[in-house]
Amino acid sequence: MPNVLKNAEPFFYQGNDIGILVIHGFTGTTQSMSLVGEALAKAGYTVLAPRLTGHGTTPEDMAKASYKDWINDVESALVELKKHAKKIFVLGLSMGGALTCYLGENHPELLGIMPINAAIDMPALKEIYDAQYGKEEFIAGIGSDIKKPDVIELAYERTPIKSMGDIVALMAMVRVDLPKITMPTLIFSSNIDHVVPPSNSQEILDRISSTNKKLVALPDSYHVATLDNDLPLIVEEAIAFIEANQ
Repeated sequence: MPNVLKNAEPFFYQGNDIGILVIHGFTGTTQSMSLVGEALAKAGYTVLAPRLTGHGTTPEDMAKASYKDWINDVESALVELKKHAKKIFVLGLSMGGALTCYLGENHPELLGIMPINAAIDMPALKEIYDAQYGKEEFIAGIGSDIKKPDVIELAYERTPIKSMGDIVALMAMVRVDLPKITMPTLIFSSNIDHVVPPSNSQEILDRISSTNKKLVALPDSYHVATLDNDLPLIVEEAIAFIEANQ
């Protein structure tokens, strides 16, 4: 078992019979989801946030993982959450948003999904991967895209090139299957995002088959919106969405 960084551990709050699976992003940790998780737990819900394989330890660990591990992580977390709650919603940031969509595509029993700045198409990242694969093992990290002053995301300072190929593969798979999503969907999108183009959220809105769907703009946050100025808006809209669709 690798040594997990402080504040990168999985977290769980037992609440009522409404369960929220909370998923962090690429090279990030559960720290990025801690505030939204705490707020949802305070509202009475049961909340589970897994640590994705290779995250919250070292970039070298991440390079050993694959997107299939991350899918297995969220599938396993969903099984665990169902032991503690009857009604399940999923909320995820960035790659966690892609995994949220993946679960929506494959689990029609979910009552709703809430992707935040979800990554389904990042041409610039793919270009870097194509140019650097086989030449470099790591490039500079992509964490802490946050507008709020003095807030730091716990994320790797180096991104494994190999892992970039994994997120590219995950995004391609999720993007193809977007029309399979039929449950209520609440999409959050920062107006300015230096990591994932906001067009990703618009494409999700346009291509899913859900009739109950809404896009909420986040005007005062960058990519890691769950640690940014619009956190109260995310919590307010998420709770209203859960209450309306339980």
